[in-house]
Amino acid sequence: MPLEWVDTHCHLDQEPLSIKLEEVLTRARQAGVSRFITIGTDLPSSQANLLLARRYPEIHAAVGIHPHEAGSATDEQLEEIERLAQDPAVVAIGEVGLDCYRNFSSLESQKRVFSQFISMSARLRLPLLLHCRDAYEVLLQLLKNSGRLPIEGILHCASGPASFILEAIALGLHVSFAGNLTYPKNGPLRQLVPLVPPQRLLLETDAPFLAPQPVRGRPNEPAYLTHTASEMAKLRGISVEALSELTSHNAKQLFRISN
Repeated sequence: MPLEWVDTHCHLDQEPLSIKLEEVLTRARQAGVSRFITIGTDLPSSQANLLLARRYPEIHAAVGIHPHEAGSATDEQLEEIERLAQDPAVVAIGEVGLDCYRNFSSLESQKRVFSQFISMSARLRLPLLLHCRDAYEVLLQLLKNSGRLPIEGILHCASGPASFILEAIALGLHVSFAGNLTYPKNGPLRQLVPLVPPQRLLLETDAPFLAPQPVRGRPNEPAYLTHTASEMAKLRGISVEALSELTSHNAKQLFRISN
């Protein structure tokens, strides 16, 4: 039986993937990637990804505003995101969260927008796709203060101290690993993989970013998910086949995707 993978976080609307999307999807299918969650980072990209999800049955959309864009987010944009999120092709709210590494938007504006997305995900019963960089305690506190535990969602492109990962899992979140798991100098990240319970483990590419080590330097794409999967299977001490079955099941259950 062929392996099946779900890429839980990619940006198919972005170049160079969008320029040759049919070729990108064909390579992905040949690699066993059967489902794609393509992610919005602002209103235009959320609209673009929704159009892709309406066009291709194997593509599903997430809509949201990235913390980098929070400073310019308006109430009208947030209302439109919520309207888009009610489309059947949308399976999550994201990419949303906090980022104190780049500081492209003030922390206060990020917290304001993120809090609204937490409420939106609860109203619409859609999981959150979370970006968190150097804002670990603040993000956890906002989730705790929401009064909506457990939190349904994903820590996208897992990073941070082990204590953050463990507390996020305790709140109900899934944890997803990307191609940077394969980088030689990322030993601390690899140490996080065994901490995640099997039922909370997911894979992603974050394509066109974070190409895994064997193809590092190229634009990433969903077909390269298998490189990360191979590394993860070694770290978990299981077969690639078992990892395929496990992570695909987890993704489909979280996003309520039927086979």
